[in-house]
Amino acid sequence: MGRVSGKVALVTGGASGLGRATAHALAREGAKVVVADVNDAGAKQVAGELGGSALALRLDVASEVDWQRAIAETVRAFGGLHVLVNNAGIVVVRSIEDTTVEELRRVLAVNVEGVFLGCKHAIPAMNAAGGGSIVNLSSTAGLVGTPPFAAYSASKGAVRLLTKTVAAHCLALAYPIRCNSIHPGGMDTPMVQNLPGAIAGAGPSTVAVLGKMQGGPGGQPEDIANLALFLASDEAKHINGAEIAVDAGLTAT
Repeated sequence: MGRVSGKVALVTGGASGLGRATAHALAREGAKVVVADVNDAGAKQVAGELGGSALALRLDVASEVDWQRAIAETVRAFGGLHVLVNNAGIVVVRSIEDTTVEELRRVLAVNVEGVFLGCKHAIPAMNAAGGGSIVNLSSTAGLVGTPPFAAYSASKGAVRLLTKTVAAHCLALAYPIRCNSIHPGGMDTPMVQNLPGAIAGAGPSTVAVLGKMQGGPGGQPEDIANLALFLASDEAKHINGAEIAVDAGLTAT
């Protein structure tokens, strides 16, 4: 117990799935946790589960104004910021030929701009607090080609290299801030559970890829939360700019 005692953590998309599990893991190990989500009611519910050391905030990660407010409220409530988990994300199940420009822009706004803005505004707050750790949720779709997820794959590939760029930036300026990315496979979350309904009438390549994603040992949200907790803690003080797949070997085959 107490692996992140004394730290303040902000988790986006904290109302459900991987974000909820991560918020619980961080709180259990002593962190004060800000549960941020566009789902205000869900964020409040999770914060209530965590007890008095948690705060719920409504945050649209695609909004810079929301990010500035969320960081300021976090610092005001808990005195600083040491951990940011950029977990919020959306998926559109479409091939490159079927994806509209509007769908692409929406996915990029949430999945890429959201992470970009989180890193941008967290860095000064973390510096002021003496340092910290940024954990960005990418995907196995950011490591290998996934035909059914053209926009999503593009966004998660961008998160992968943005993570390395943030890590290199902080290293070059001697900021005591680490930045790493986690690449989950098909985890047992609401987003993955809802995929079958999104692929009605999909072609053979989509069905094959989703079947592989959801085959083998089922990944649980806690599998990601445990890694996020480790990367947030001082146990990972020498890990920076890394990409870690949590996929039961999916990307190894």
